[in-house]
Amino acid sequence: MSRVQRVSFHGKGVRLAGDRWEPDGARRGTVLFLHGGGQTRHSWGRAAERVARDGWSTVTLDARGHGDSEWAPDGYTLDAFVEDLYSVLEALGEVPVLVGASLGGMTALTAAGERPGCAAGLVLVDVTPRISVAGRERIAEFMAGAPNGFASLEEVADAIHAYNPHRRRPRNLDGLRKNVRLRADGRWHWHWDPRILDFGDEPSRDIGEDRLADAARALEVPVMLVRGSESDVVTDESVENFRRLAPGARFEEVKAGHMVAGDDNDVFTAHLVDFLDRDVSR
Repeated sequence: MSRVQRVSFHGKGVRLAGDRWEPDGARRGTVLFLHGGGQTRHSWGRAAERVARDGWSTVTLDARGHGDSEWAPDGYTLDAFVEDLYSVLEALGEVPVLVGASLGGMTALTAAGERPGCAAGLVLVDVTPRISVAGRERIAEFMAGAPNGFASLEEVADAIHAYNPHRRRPRNLDGLRKNVRLRADGRWHWHWDPRILDFGDEPSRDIGEDRLADAARALEVPVMLVRGSESDVVTDESVENFRRLAPGARFEEVKAGHMVAGDDNDVFTAHLVDFLDRDVSR
């Protein structure tokens, strides 16, 4: 398999950064990974590399205002994220399987439901049209919890562990440098535009659940929902509601919190590879 390559796309008025892995042998298609609010494309790195070993071209994308993508002067509404996705799909020149967590899942669900034919499959990672208000508020509090940054990477690790105690605190903190940046004030800041918080809570954004529910009803492709069993965002009621909206969807549960792929990447990726093999490639 080839090494990861940096790629870029033109979104709706912003440049979007990404990584791409190509398989060594025959390509089975493309899988496009969309991260959650406050994350970067690097949250998918291990999963994307594993899926590429299984014969898929894989692309991980930084959303507008996140990671190495440009900050957006026109804002961070769901419409803007969806329009960015449509631009990326046009540039890819083929119909990929969409894998989205939280905000990325909302974006992928909206696009796949509102523009039939733009996706070959859909994987939603701990996000559904109806989510827990308490879980949504805890995400917003975490994202807004360090407006002045952190004095050290140790403080960054402490903040992440406090939000997500299910994940083991890393001994080597160098990986955190992908999610924060050292600014001129000598402090580490999250690697996303703080104005994102002005456009609503993550992952509810500026919409109610009706639009997402309509998109779920309209899905015409293989769908899998992967829920973290310890998540406070996607509840049992959330899952039941989604399965009524999309009765053909596959459902898997991973012993993890809201950050499913980061909490247990091996189990998550095993479910993803099986979905690609059995549901998409059949």
